[in-house]
Amino acid sequence: MYIHKGSGVHLLNQTRFRYKKGDLFIISPEDEHYFEIAKSTRFTFIKFTDEYFSGHKMYYEADVFIALTPESIMRNKLLKEVKLKMDESCASILKNTVENIVAYNLNRDIDRSPLMFYQVLSILGLIKEAAAKLNIRIDNGQADKEELISYIHQHIYEPSLIQIKSIASHFSISPTYFSDYFKNKFDISYRNYVNDYRISIIEKRLAVPSISLSQIADEFGFTDESHLNKFFKNRKRVGPKAYRKTKIT
Repeated sequence: MYIHKGSGVHLLNQTRFRYKKGDLFIISPEDEHYFEIAKSTRFTFIKFTDEYFSGHKMYYEADVFIALTPESIMRNKLLKEVKLKMDESCASILKNTVENIVAYNLNRDIDRSPLMFYQVLSILGLIKEAAAKLNIRIDNGQADKEELISYIHQHIYEPSLIQIKSIASHFSISPTYFSDYFKNKFDISYRNYVNDYRISIIEKRLAVPSISLSQIADEFGFTDESHLNKFFKNRKRVGPKAYRKTKIT
């Protein structure tokens, strides 16, 4: 979904994003979303099914999407937790590509058009590049810094999977060495990184009035609301209720 003009808030799943001209959002059938429009907005929704890509494989079998399917990009949870950012040149390409699609949409048999298909692939390529700049690993390459971060972000709601024993085992690293290994790579302790990221997501949840503290506690694996309160206050020096009051206007 591309924003041609306007501004407001886009609630995507449980994250609240302020949108403006030039923004791009990825939405798949499993997602829930709605808009709070502040300034008259014009959108373009580019809709397609999984079969759209399987029916055009002859056009991209030798492409990077062999290992990274378009469907997997559209359903990547990490890309729904952040706002994609593009530099000026990529933003210009995106704008022109969307306008090309809108203009070509007047033709018949649009779903069979190779030209249209490559326009859609172009947008997916821009998404992949934006994801790389945000250190979101969405392919299946060898383990590296991006993949470590991607694993943490993907499993932030499953505390047992990001315990040192579990993540070290997943990446075939000795549990006794993992903390030093992580600190050497990122210049921050593993525990602090995980807690900082968890706090950043909780802050987004608190910006949505309809999400209760008990829901947030349950989502992040806290025993109850009081444990969430203690964790949040230790990191932010203010409780989640008080923090929410400062963020909701």
